[in-house]
Amino acid sequence: MIRRQLYQTLFELNASPMIANRLQAFAQSNMSRHLIPSFAKVYGIDVDEAEQSIETYPSLHAFFTRHLKEGARPIDSQENSIVSPCDGKLSVVQDITDDSRFEVKGQTYTLAELLGSQQEARRYAGGTVCVLYLSPRDYHRVHVPLAGRVLSHYELGDRSAPVNEIGLTETVRPLSRNYRRITRFDSAAGTYEHIMVGALNVNTIAWTLEGEQAEKGEEVGYFSFGSTVVLCFEKDTVQIDREKIGPVRLGEVIGTLQSS
Repeated sequence: MIRRQLYQTLFELNASPMIANRLQAFAQSNMSRHLIPSFAKVYGIDVDEAEQSIETYPSLHAFFTRHLKEGARPIDSQENSIVSPCDGKLSVVQDITDDSRFEVKGQTYTLAELLGSQQEARRYAGGTVCVLYLSPRDYHRVHVPLAGRVLSHYELGDRSAPVNEIGLTETVRPLSRNYRRITRFDSAAGTYEHIMVGALNVNTIAWTLEGEQAEKGEEVGYFSFGSTVVLCFEKDTVQIDREKIGPVRLGEVIGTLQSS
């Protein structure tokens, strides 16, 4: 029970910045490696999928950001498919209004506040937004749902409120205020936004893509502690399967390109 509470403070709750920073420093220390077996047990992590045996990870953080064995997450290869960019819970698939708004857990967001640009927000009026939440048990490296070329890449926000089922229902508006990395891709679906939203009091998003081109399912970054991926597509370009709302895994089909 004590260890579960520690993990919840590390990865799920909104601890004070000082406490969170100390706990995260501990998670990155060599001492924390002793907690890896219990962490995996508490969250039901399939350790056989990890690239290395759990005894070889030097810290809890290293295990949390682990790579998986080759083939553990096959990427669907159909030309018209859109795949999940991560393990997690597809919690929102919603049409974007004509004035570029959408709703998450009872809170209305505008794309202008999410993207930091009213001009770019207009591009997605009438389009589709997807929100995927990663829990502590998930593989925390993030990939792309479609092959594409990076058009722009920038950072916004300085808060780090929790972006979980609790945080999304509170008034802190984490999707538009938290630290986030926004990448605009040109793809077979036209232009789309790939947004990684950080959480838990520190800026914990690493970008790993080298160059400007990413193939479908290619890794582009990872979360150290949390959080959420938001995808925004233009109008009449994709059809996301709403029956996929719920747990999904990287590479799994969540939608298709619309025929022109």
